[in-house]
Amino acid sequence: MPSRVYSVAFEGLEARLVEIQCAVVAGLPGFSIVGLPDKAVSEARDRIRATLGSMAIALPSRKITVNLSPADLPKVGSHFDLPIAMALLSALDILPKDAAESVIALGELALDGTLQPVSGALPAAVTAAETGRSLICPRSCGPEAAWVGGTQVIGAGSLAEVVKHFSGQAALPPAEPGEVADTAVTPDLRDVRGQERAKRALEIAAAGRHHLMMTGSPGSGKSMLAARLPGILPPMSAAETLESSMIHSVAGLLPDGGISRSRPFREPHHTASMAAIVGGGTHAKPGEVSLAHNGVLFLDELPEFARPVLETLRQPIETGEIVIARANAHVRYPCRFLLIAAANPCRCGYLADAARACGRAPLCGDDYLGRISGPLMDRFDLQVDVPPVSFQDLDLPPSGEDSATVAARVSAARDRQTRRYRETPELRVNADAGPSILDVVAKPDKEGRDLLLKAAERIGLSARGYHRVLRVARTIADLAGSDDVRRPHIAEAISYRMTSRLG
Repeated sequence: MPSRVYSVAFEGLEARLVEIQCAVVAGLPGFSIVGLPDKAVSEARDRIRATLGSMAIALPSRKITVNLSPADLPKVGSHFDLPIAMALLSALDILPKDAAESVIALGELALDGTLQPVSGALPAAVTAAETGRSLICPRSCGPEAAWVGGTQVIGAGSLAEVVKHFSGQAALPPAEPGEVADTAVTPDLRDVRGQERAKRALEIAAAGRHHLMMTGSPGSGKSMLAARLPGILPPMSAAETLESSMIHSVAGLLPDGGISRSRPFREPHHTASMAAIVGGGTHAKPGEVSLAHNGVLFLDELPEFARPVLETLRQPIETGEIVIARANAHVRYPCRFLLIAAANPCRCGYLADAARACGRAPLCGDDYLGRISGPLMDRFDLQVDVPPVSFQDLDLPPSGEDSATVAARVSAARDRQTRRYRETPELRVNADAGPSILDVVAKPDKEGRDLLLKAAERIGLSARGYHRVLRVARTIADLAGSDDVRRPHIAEAISYRMTSRLG
């Protein structure tokens, strides 16, 4: 009878169970791995040979066949080293067969037998819990995987430790959940001189997860404002932390020692490819939109991004997920992010300054911002102009509220939304609310409704724009501590769409 050990193959965030079977039979000596292994998996036999040699374990002069089942599922990654080695040792009666069959294993072997960290330990632990098995992984991956709970996670430093653990010579202790302390210093909102309207828009965006577009000349403070957004966002909940960490685990971006509760802040360069932004590549890895899940995606110099890349953002902004379809993969990643975009008013950046503008003004502004399609601009709930700051203002001492004060208001507004949507788990913030929900939670008073209808007719709001105004007004009311949406809340929400580029 062949020996059996279990591991996982990743399809997006799903870790599918893979049964590794090993048979050692009479025949010409050889070591073959079958079942759609990729190059990294096929090379496992050489790493395993060297590892067993370092442990003074000689392979028999027989035919060794390792089968990765199901055979039609592609197996990708070096994390199959450990389970293949365990299946082989079980077939050689060095490991107890019943103990080896009760675990899910993953880990890359160095030539001296030590276990190297691999990506995907967190979703692998979820599958282990669902299937009633324990997980054995490299020691550095243990604190990450232990966050799942519901299953025992064993972190090992080498294959020799794994053998001693299962043979009863030296049991390994269960791994404990690890959390990475956030030591990064977030810049304070008080450092920004002036720009009170942009600061207010940033606060509203943070409170309701509303997408924000900032337009202004070079040096006016757009990037400076965006960098201070993480400082006013509330920390992630336990559920959000697990969701975001699973994505980062699959991408191999989790720091050593555990996971972080800090919200992701991703700022890809405008030369990034479509696969880098939305995900893809040979193995359909998550892109920036998914890595920013539950956090912030900052796109500086928005018109400089390739237009096909920008257009791919339209669907994930609406649905909160991205589907990557490839010939050998069809995977789905969540991507509920807060999009902050910044742009100059034209290519030279000085459209409003007659002394510095280029000779093509004002046509250059229309051409430059025209690279952003109307349907994409329609998805920004807030748009603000960020004017240049005078030198006199720069000489003044810091003024206005600091990040901690604004963060307290944002947190209180988020708490109101959590209570409001507690019966609908798929809704977390006002930006998630659909038209039917808005009719209940964001119904304005008579004066507010009359103002909204007049504004919708005057500036030509689309149906999407109409509902986005209601969402923003609901958030403004939450920041004010009001249960009702009133005329001033509607008026402020409308003011953030009073541009020719929005509708």
